[in-house]
This record gives sequence, C-alpha cells and structure tokens, in this order.
Amino acid sequence: MNWIQLTNLAQLNELAETSLDKAVILFKHSTRCSVSRMALKQFENEFNCEPHLLDAYFLDLIAYRDISNEITTRFAVVHQSPQLLLIKNNIAVYTVSHSDIDAAALINQLT
Repeated sequence: MNWIQLTNLAQLNELAETSLDKAVILFKHSTRCSVSRMALKQFENEFNCEPHLLDAYFLDLIAYRDISNEITTRFAVVHQSPQLLLIKNNIAVYTVSHSDIDAAALINQLT
C-alpha cells in the first residue's frame, strides 16, 4: 500500500477535497493494539486496487489523537480502532472496524 501519512489537520481538508473527485480510504490504526496490527496486515495483504482509483490515508491515532477526534466529528462516525472509512463527496459512506475490516468488501463498495 502506498499510504499517505495523515499527520496534520490541514490534510483533512485536502482529503475532503480529493473525495469530491475520487474515493478516499482512511485507515485509523492504534500502534498499541495487536488487533489493530493484525487487521492492518490482513488488509494490506488482501487489498488489490489500482492506485489511481483512490487515495489511501493512514492515521496513527496514538500519535495524532487530535486528528482522530476531528475525523469523528467531521465525518459523523463513532471512534473505533482499528477503523476503515471510505470517503466520497466529503461523506463517510462506509465504515467498519476490527474484524469487519475486509479488503474484498471495500472493493465492492468502490464499484
């Protein structure tokens, strides 16, 4: 995966703007959680999508708690970790967490 590291709040505006033209995924990861690590590894191993079809953002929510909180507010989602969001037209149209994170299910949402 060619993750774009989400490290500042201004990037959320860029992410939202991009989502008007193409899909954006956002993976919220807790570096302290083995479940999160397993979900991330499994997702990365199974996800197969042309990179030009979407942008993929990665958030270390332990290091950037303020960004995680803003995502919760801006996209009206309940905080989870790990969590995968699909953003289209500045709206979280699909969100899953923990064992529900599934690359094939996400690809179905993209089509």
